[in-house]
Amino acid sequence: MAMSRRAFLRGAIGAAGALLVGGRAQAGSTTATVAGDWRPAYLQFEEEGRFAERIDQAYAMLESCQLCPRGCGVDRLHGERGLCRSPEQVVVYSAQPHFGEELPLVGRFGSGTIFFSNCSLRCVFCQNWPIAHEGRGQRLDDEQLAKLMLEVQRIGCHNINLVTPTHVMPHILNATRIAAQQGLRIPLCYNTGGYDAIEAIELLDGIVDIYLPDLKFMDAEQAERYTGAVDYPQTAQRAIAEMHRQVGELVTDVSGVAVRGLMIRHLVMPNRVSGAREFVHWVADTLSTSTYVNIMSQYRVEHHAFEYPDIARAITTQEFLEAMDWAEEAGLTNLDERCVMQREVFRRRG
Repeated sequence: MAMSRRAFLRGAIGAAGALLVGGRAQAGSTTATVAGDWRPAYLQFEEEGRFAERIDQAYAMLESCQLCPRGCGVDRLHGERGLCRSPEQVVVYSAQPHFGEELPLVGRFGSGTIFFSNCSLRCVFCQNWPIAHEGRGQRLDDEQLAKLMLEVQRIGCHNINLVTPTHVMPHILNATRIAAQQGLRIPLCYNTGGYDAIEAIELLDGIVDIYLPDLKFMDAEQAERYTGAVDYPQTAQRAIAEMHRQVGELVTDVSGVAVRGLMIRHLVMPNRVSGAREFVHWVADTLSTSTYVNIMSQYRVEHHAFEYPDIARAITTQEFLEAMDWAEEAGLTNLDERCVMQREVFRRRG
């Protein structure tokens, strides 16, 4: 029997099954802190009377969809589907406290992740392919999504962590406004694969508190081979630069929990296909050396990756260590605490 929307909303917030961990910035980092009078950006935006117009602008992008750089041009408002296969409503796979995210997001009570189904990228190594490629999940209208946000806040999560939000950005804005009018007061984190149209990111200015993008590839040929998007590197770099302009570098509260700023992820892949060295130097040269960066070691051979010889294995200890060495060479000073700890583990193995 198909699950009702009401039952989905009741059951979406699952037990995380993980130990609570205290979030804190990396020792010696340049992360700024803010006093207890912090307020989310979207709340001020609503009080200024600007939110409703921005939502209208976002929904207008769905009439001939231009939300991502694919530019499919389908009428999403009337059920037409582009490459991402998204219907006219959001599809949510799960919502729960997440304790595996970056520590400034996790804090003590977890990051309130809402996983949206479907995706405008087609990564052959996707670890969430049943969600991103097959679109498994439950359809929700904007009011139901707002209720889910409020439930995430009610159980104590430190933020609303919107995972793969690009193709449902207008729905997210509308739901955030509805939720804010009903008491939503925690940061909004836009957790994206980086393949975002600059026009869409500009509509988030003044609304999103924390950006958490991937920068997956630095080479167009590699990007096309593994994501199907030859323009991924230049598009993601432009979008991330705009995110940085909007929110600046990471800011935490006095307990080390993120409230605003940019946090960038880069997944180290076998045979240097992701371009880790080029990535860290781009961050240092284009943004700043104090940008929060997570160099990730958890690449797994998933989905269709077995069909591509260069990525059909796990990374080696040396491949991760060289990526961390390159980050140090580039002068990055605000590396994720877990990746720094992982480096020490890998060094002891070596």
